[in-house]
Amino acid sequence: MSEHAIDPGRRGILPALSDLLWRNPRLVILLLLGPPALWLGIVYLGALFALLAQSFFSIDEFSGLIQYEFTLKTYRELFTPANFDIILRTVVMAASVTIAAAIVAFPIAYYAARYARGKWKALFYLGVMLPLWSSYLVKVYSWKLILAKEGILNWLFETLHLSWLLNAYLAIPVVGGNSLSVSATGTFLVFLYVWLPFMVLPIQASLERVPASMLEASGDLGATPGQTFRHVLLPLALPGVIAGSIFTFSLTLGDYIIPQIVGTSRRFIGQAVYAYQGTAGNIPLAAAFAVVPIVIMAIYLWAAKRMGAFDAL
Repeated sequence: MSEHAIDPGRRGILPALSDLLWRNPRLVILLLLGPPALWLGIVYLGALFALLAQSFFSIDEFSGLIQYEFTLKTYRELFTPANFDIILRTVVMAASVTIAAAIVAFPIAYYAARYARGKWKALFYLGVMLPLWSSYLVKVYSWKLILAKEGILNWLFETLHLSWLLNAYLAIPVVGGNSLSVSATGTFLVFLYVWLPFMVLPIQASLERVPASMLEASGDLGATPGQTFRHVLLPLALPGVIAGSIFTFSLTLGDYIIPQIVGTSRRFIGQAVYAYQGTAGNIPLAAAFAVVPIVIMAIYLWAAKRMGAFDAL
């Protein structure tokens, strides 16, 4: 035998490193995830810091130039009636879309989790995921055509002799308009359609983890279906509902394309950010508006964590 084969001090760096990684699996995870996480952290947190810094500057009303001096003047502008109305409108729309998406998604997810098997479950996933594979703009413009005064929905109401009902609804000041395509209701329907899959899939995954024996035991103990839903099924599925609501609520808060194509001329937060940093050139106010969804989502996540909604996630 050669002396290299029996000398443990000459085994080399690679075998020693291999032994070190084998004995420390957490070190392996750190080495694998550390660089990409560090890169994303620098880029994302750096962008957020730059955004936050811009929001503490202001615009000189005479020259239109940015004054690089620390001030809260820009944040005070958010509470002017016009700007606060934008924030309130966006939050109300995001909350309405989230609640409606949960109501619509729950029975769909429950059927998929409890009854769909084999090819029917594959068909369910295909039906839920298929809208996500098409172009975002194509879906929005398609809904604009559907909701237009000359669209198929208006034709359906005319065919059923229910045009009077649609016209009466469109006459309501806040939710109506000249047609569904230029109304708050139209914006709501498009938001609901586009973000619904992000609510269905988390709820379905959460319901998959609920044992059927618990529902059967609830019935055996004399609970009605409504009581079983309120006290057994809904609390156990709450993590999925919360996860889905995070997607639908946050995506609605920041979207500016749907309200720009379908809906009224009333702005949402995303449109305000786009307008102020683009045509208006008021980057500090645009940054302050962009901070609003971040703060709202931080408060929402904190409240959800306090309620224990993430315990089962």
